[in-house]
Amino acid sequence: MGNKRKNKKNRLDIVKFPVVLLSPIKKFLEKEIEKLRKRKDEMEKDDPFRDESRTSNNSLEEDLDEQLGHFESEVKVKFLLKQMIQFRKALSRLRIGKYGICEGCAKMIDTDRLAIKPEATFCIKCEKERM
Repeated sequence: MGNKRKNKKNRLDIVKFPVVLLSPIKKFLEKEIEKLRKRKDEMEKDDPFRDESRTSNNSLEEDLDEQLGHFESEVKVKFLLKQMIQFRKALSRLRIGKYGICEGCAKMIDTDRLAIKPEATFCIKCEKERM
């Protein structure tokens, strides 16, 4: 009987956002993921290395421009992928009922933080400790 009370108490300690609030957050996260995917696809298309008309007998200056363009494109795509992962992670946490709960300390993430950064999975304190 002691375990049942303990388990019941632990379940009561977990505070969750009402479904009414989660639905618009879910839609927002899904839209952001789609926007990021489209931007990533555009960035990949703009990569000079994907240009089929590209030739190997470019001048040094043209080669340098292509290299820099490729590097810039790669960096931007990696950044967008990282953002997409954060949004997907937040969406997953929403689906399993852990949205808004800090991964570090298991306390509620400040709603002001979530309003600014809905993909946040750490509270400010834990985020600072991670840095």
